[in-house]
Amino acid sequence: MTEHPTSHEPRQAAPPAASSATPHAGPPEPAPYAAAADPRGLPGQSSAGGPAEVTDMSAAAPRGDDSSACAADGGRADAGAGRPRPRPEESPGVPPPAAPHGVPVETGARGGAAGRAPEQAGGPGTPPARSAHPAQPAESVELLAARQAGGDRLRFIGAATRRIARGIDLDEIVLGLCRATVPTFADAILVYLRDPLPVGDERPTGPVVLRLRRTDRIPEEPDTNGGRLPMLPAQPDLSPAMGGSAAELSEVLPGGPLAEVLRGVRPLFGEVQAARAALPELLGPLTHLPAGHRVILAPLRGRRRVIGAAVFLRRPDRPAFEADDLLVAAQLATHTALGVDKAVLYGREAYIADALQRTMLPDSLPQPTGVRLASRYLPAAETARVGGDWYDAIPLPGSRVALVVGDVMGHSMTSAAIMGQLRTTAQTLAGLDLPPQEVLHHLDEQAQRLGSDRMATCLYAVYDPVAHRIMVANAGHPPPVMLHRGGRAEVLRVPPGAPIGVGGVDFEAVELDAPAGATLVLYTDGLVESRIRDVWTGIEQLRERLTETARLTGPNPPPLEPLCDEVLDMLGPGDRDDDIALLAARFDGIAPSDVAYWYLDPKAQTAGQARRLARRALSRWGLEELTDQLELLVSEVVTNAVRYAERPITLRLLRTDVLRCEVGDDVPQLPRLRQARPSDEGGRGLYLVNRMARRWGATRLSTGKVVWFELSMPFGGAP
Repeated sequence: MTEHPTSHEPRQAAPPAASSATPHAGPPEPAPYAAAADPRGLPGQSSAGGPAEVTDMSAAAPRGDDSSACAADGGRADAGAGRPRPRPEESPGVPPPAAPHGVPVETGARGGAAGRAPEQAGGPGTPPARSAHPAQPAESVELLAARQAGGDRLRFIGAATRRIARGIDLDEIVLGLCRATVPTFADAILVYLRDPLPVGDERPTGPVVLRLRRTDRIPEEPDTNGGRLPMLPAQPDLSPAMGGSAAELSEVLPGGPLAEVLRGVRPLFGEVQAARAALPELLGPLTHLPAGHRVILAPLRGRRRVIGAAVFLRRPDRPAFEADDLLVAAQLATHTALGVDKAVLYGREAYIADALQRTMLPDSLPQPTGVRLASRYLPAAETARVGGDWYDAIPLPGSRVALVVGDVMGHSMTSAAIMGQLRTTAQTLAGLDLPPQEVLHHLDEQAQRLGSDRMATCLYAVYDPVAHRIMVANAGHPPPVMLHRGGRAEVLRVPPGAPIGVGGVDFEAVELDAPAGATLVLYTDGLVESRIRDVWTGIEQLRERLTETARLTGPNPPPLEPLCDEVLDMLGPGDRDDDIALLAARFDGIAPSDVAYWYLDPKAQTAGQARRLARRALSRWGLEELTDQLELLVSEVVTNAVRYAERPITLRLLRTDVLRCEVGDDVPQLPRLRQARPSDEGGRGLYLVNRMARRWGATRLSTGKVVWFELSMPFGGAP
């Protein structure tokens, strides 16, 4: 070390640096942490190498510390490593001493070139300094190199853990580990995870199986003599249908060497006896690994159990792993394991949310007579997959269908639960054949029973394909849009009403024409309202989009499924603030020539009269093949209605893709299918209907009930 002269004693000559420092024959080989920035944005390497101080790497111990702590430690190590900072006490004009190869020696708050105290710095009025030891300059360079290597490691750990922590799902986290370590820390990596991965507090049963989740490696250079990586397994196929090769699946034998290494948790060099016995069990017996400290086996331990392992490899022509690299591998393994636990829990929550939403919404729409249906549902975002929007189509007596769309405030699990309760209530009320305004009134009462802040909007419509009419009632919902056959789209004038849950308000229903070929579009406000547009602007854009789509198909109405896709295409980048429910209904109707309707008095002769009327209708439609079957079933159903009815009964035949017969009376009790005893005189009518009809059922009405059955049309008998 060169001492600065003071005003009390003469300047001493510094000994030659070459006499105390080891000379370099040429530029040093690049260390694993290069100074050049990695193209993937990883920390670089520096030309300085050498082991880092253990005290500097204490923060990298596998204790579950987050990446911010690593970055902060790295910043403190870097602040005093190799940055020359001039001090006011130093003599002016005296340059700081330099290490070999131009590496500047620290002269900041830690002292001069040899780490001396501030009061030892040269300058006027400074007490005489003690003579320096001849070997002190070389020790300073080694200390500086060790401190700089430790700072590089800490900066690498900080950047790598931040990259791992950015991932949300399992693939992103594992990919973040591979991209952060190759080629900065290792030349190749293999990541194994348990199959299946345990979730939360689950205790998996059966043997522990590790599956190769991902591999990564740097490309081989053609001129690397003797420095090639071993033959690693190919990139695994992650499709569930693939069984995996022997290299991709590894069963951990109880009490075996791999189980012992995983139980120990700490990373090990590949040449250690325990790792040497465990690696063939993990990688396969035919895999040849490089000798020396060029393999690290690091178990991945989550919050409660070991969930996998990571293998880091370096080529034989690269510098071997050092002792401090075990701490780096431990830190990477800890953050990766905790991230995998987080991803598994997130995946379970997303699965629960998806399952809840699928359960709340109809699996498939019915196909009632005279109407065709199509629907869409879009969540607000990938991170909020549940919401309060719903749609439904409920078949009603008389070939009618109820169309429902609603929206509960918010898009959370609570909103989805309330939506499910309201949807179930609407289905129950629809089965009672109540008018639309009565259905909304009972929904309002149900919402008030669920809580004072349970608010929702709903639109309830009933379509009658025989009368070609639709009755609509609204509870604070956006109005529907009707697309006519000629391509004209109009917003229906429906009284807005108050939202469900307000209480103490009346709802009003209106009856409108529903011509054949028209399409009714029901939707929630997420389709037409966002932060950048109000609801009425969105409704106008929806009307224009429907008109443009209908213009492309000419006089024929556009198909329903492409029409729904075209409607959703109107959404812009900033229009996904809320979840969206969409229901489109194409009204085909039933022609008057395909309907036969009669009123019959409840008399003893009514059954015979019903048989004659049914026979005439079948003869007019050219369905004589169904005469015997229809007469028998009509006689049984009409006889049961005449026995208990006090007012005239109704008989209606509908010819569509099936032949449907409906018999209505004023008795609310529904008939039940039972097995008649041999001594019983009756009780066999419904048994015959159940055996001979394609389908049958009974529905309670506000004025009584309707018993119906369907017969399959003979070949060529459809209209």
